[in-house]
Amino acid sequence: MEEYDFIIAGSGASGLVLAYRIANDTYFDHKSILIIDREKKNKNDRTWCYWEIGQGDWDDILTKEWKSMAFRSPWHSETTEITPYSYKMVRSADLYNKLWEVIDKKSNITFVQDSVLNISNRSDKALVLTKKTEYHGKKVVNSIFFNRNYQHQNKYPVLNQHFLGWFVESKEEVFDDSTATFMDFTVDQKGNTRFIYVLPLTKRKALLEYTLFSKNILTAEYYEKEIRSYLKDQNIIDYSIVEKEQGVIPMTSYKFWKRNSKTILNIGTAGGWTKASTGYTFGNITKQTKQLVKFLKTEQSFKDFRSPTRFWFYDLLLLDILDEDNYIGSRIFSVFFRKNKTQNIFKFLDEETSFLEDIKIMTSMPPLRFIKALINRLY
Repeated sequence: MEEYDFIIAGSGASGLVLAYRIANDTYFDHKSILIIDREKKNKNDRTWCYWEIGQGDWDDILTKEWKSMAFRSPWHSETTEITPYSYKMVRSADLYNKLWEVIDKKSNITFVQDSVLNISNRSDKALVLTKKTEYHGKKVVNSIFFNRNYQHQNKYPVLNQHFLGWFVESKEEVFDDSTATFMDFTVDQKGNTRFIYVLPLTKRKALLEYTLFSKNILTAEYYEKEIRSYLKDQNIIDYSIVEKEQGVIPMTSYKFWKRNSKTILNIGTAGGWTKASTGYTFGNITKQTKQLVKFLKTEQSFKDFRSPTRFWFYDLLLLDILDEDNYIGSRIFSVFFRKNKTQNIFKFLDEETSFLEDIKIMTSMPPLRFIKALINRLY
């Protein structure tokens, strides 16, 4: 049985970004590292967007960035400059290629194309069972969803951010490519929290995503019907669909990290890195992998890597509200954007605000619903 110092199970964004950071750190040059996945990803299978101040790790592969952002709803609409932040877009093929270009040059990092079936503890090591064989790892970092227990418990609500997107190209210049529409709640809510992202790449080309924060997934035809209707309402008629993408991201405050052991660490969505209140993951991947590389050098138990913060509880309260009254989301986000600067919202969602700043933001929200949610959680 082959043994490695570190095994990375899954080569999605979180696993590959971690491998990339390890490859760039000379501390790991004499460590044996194995990456296992059923495929070596190099195609556009998803799009990530995130906000950031100044230059970042992925600026050289950005598809687009915006300095202006729009929010729209029946209760509040605004278009605002978001300096010093930028809202940035990265396509997966560009990210995968950048990461693999560095990883492939490291002789101590091996990639194996295989399906991981199970990961289990074995004394002071971990056993990775694949379709073809078995591997031992002194430490195993996993981004594959093996356990769906979070779907079968009642302590923490579980919603989904589910969406379908079209990259469309119009024959006319119909998009303002200086502004990203973060959320457009003017679409019919139909008892849920529903909105459209509009991310213009040029004046003629844009990504539109019909998105819901709700429990039930829709048929592809339904999302597409709503996108088509939205384009018609915007008087965008003469266009072609260049590309499509679809996804489902769990939104829950379930404590995924409780399943971490001394030698096994779950990361990415499987590790609770998705921001429960928004479904955003990529920004957390960028930050958490930096922290994880430092932690790996300490050789501590993976049980010590993460513990919940007060922001975990804030997210839980919002999910409690949306779980009970899913239709209320558009009003809550409208109040959120009407009473707070976008920059302060980004800082809060990045979990970088002070407690006093938290209080200011939390008290700007509909008080009765959050007080009710707080009482229900405490008692």
